[in-house]
Amino acid sequence: MKITAHTVVFDAADLEAESSFWAKLLGGEVRAGSDWHTVLVEGAAPVAVQLAPEHQPPQWPEGRPQQIHLDLDVEDISAAHTEVLELGAQVLQMATGTQRFNVYADPAGHPFCLCWD
Repeated sequence: MKITAHTVVFDAADLEAESSFWAKLLGGEVRAGSDWHTVLVEGAAPVAVQLAPEHQPPQWPEGRPQQIHLDLDVEDISAAHTEVLELGAQVLQMATGTQRFNVYADPAGHPFCLCWD
């Protein structure tokens, strides 16, 4: 099998909130359809959001399991933390001990991590 492309797809009840969150965070733009938004970032694989009116967000770490997550390496965790909160993310878990990542939820409740060295 030859894979020629890949797209991470998030289910969300609110296409606009979800796609604009990821477009702003990743520095891209949204190509919107009626039930599918594609976030295009120059030089990177697209991220897509599919309309799922009955979407129930994961409840991490207990409850409904995460359905997908992204690890995003950042140079400045303080600045990145501030930015994702301003964009509408919620903190799920801050790093403790020797952990080098914080866990957040995007507007539809999907967990993602900001990681640093």
